Amino acid sequence: MPNHNKSKPDDRSDNVEKIQSTIQNTIKNMEEAEESMANADSPQQQEEIKAKNERRRQSIQGMREEASDEARDQ
Repeated sequence: MPNHNKSKPDDRSDNVEKIQSTIQNTIKNMEEAEESMANADSPQQQEEIKAKNERRRQSIQGMREEASDEARDQ
C-alpha cells in the first residue's frame, strides 16, 4: 500500500519575498484603518482601530526581523 502522506520538501527560497509581501499588505491595511478612523462611529471604535494598528506595527517589526534572518540564512 503506497504512502500518500509524504510531506513536501521544505522550500524556503521565496520566504523573504513572501514576508515582504505580507508586510506591504499589513501596511496597506494600517493606512486604510487610519482613513476609516475619520468615519468611526464612536471614540471606542477609534481606540479599537488604534490598538489594532499598534498590534500590526509590532507584527511588522517581527516580520522584518524574520525576513532579515531568512535573507541571512540563504
